[in-house]
Amino acid sequence: MKLAVIVHEASEGGYWAEVPAIPGCATEGDSWDELISNLHEAIEGCLSIVAN
Repeated sequence: MKLAVIVHEASEGGYWAEVPAIPGCATEGDSWDELISNLHEAIEGCLSIVAN
């Protein structure tokens, strides 16, 4: 499954991202690698809620 993700630089440092196709699905990370890891977890969690 491919999803579009919008990544923003956080004003306090690091990044935050949102998934427009899944309302309310967003996460943040202090580094790019942490953001990507958190993003996978956030998408999985949001989709598991929708599936139930």
